[in-house]
Amino acid sequence: MLLTFENVSLSYPPHHRVLDKVDFSLEDNGFYFLTGASGAGKSSLLRLIYQAEKATSGRIFLFGELLDGQNRTKQAEMRRKIGVIFQDFRLIPHLTALENAALPLRLTDASEDYIHRHSRELLDWVGIGDRMNAYPHELSGGEQQRVAIARAVVARPRLLLADEPTGNVDDDTALKLFHLFDELNKIGTAVILATHQHYLVDRFRKPALRLLDGRLISAPPSKAA
Repeated sequence: MLLTFENVSLSYPPHHRVLDKVDFSLEDNGFYFLTGASGAGKSSLLRLIYQAEKATSGRIFLFGELLDGQNRTKQAEMRRKIGVIFQDFRLIPHLTALENAALPLRLTDASEDYIHRHSRELLDWVGIGDRMNAYPHELSGGEQQRVAIARAVVARPRLLLADEPTGNVDDDTALKLFHLFDELNKIGTAVILATHQHYLVDRFRKPALRLLDGRLISAPPSKAA
């Protein structure tokens, strides 16, 4: 099993509940949409998965391991298996687009030639190959988003978490990026993609988790169920 939430809630002081008793299980190597209106809890759910937040109650299992109680070394090991596309991009300002995209590969034992070549290929794929030597402040919001996407997938993570990854690009580019995520999924990376763009959800017809005011109102059935 890829991911299991067991009765998971998340609250912020003093009494603001963001997620309320969320239960679901997702299969290995799947492609899942996470949908819901702004404020439904999509970003918070993703933050729990990559351990930027700690659940107030309940248990979360990722790659068959309980997340609660892991030490920093184990957390770092788990995070290296996850690619994340953040809404606010989080590019390193003093690095070029190419250097930003290459960052995850520098945590591996890949050769310098492979790092450079593969990072360039991905920047070309997301349509920003001609801007690879630009710094983040020289890029538009859509261009920064594409660099962030290339960085998230460059090391072929076991799981890709994408938080509104097409929010700053046009519809044609959005479709191209979704095809990229689909191809990545076909070679073994599981994908959880948060979006409010229903036309993309309808077009790609992947299983979906739907949140409403912090509650999970529908989820794909688990094969184990």
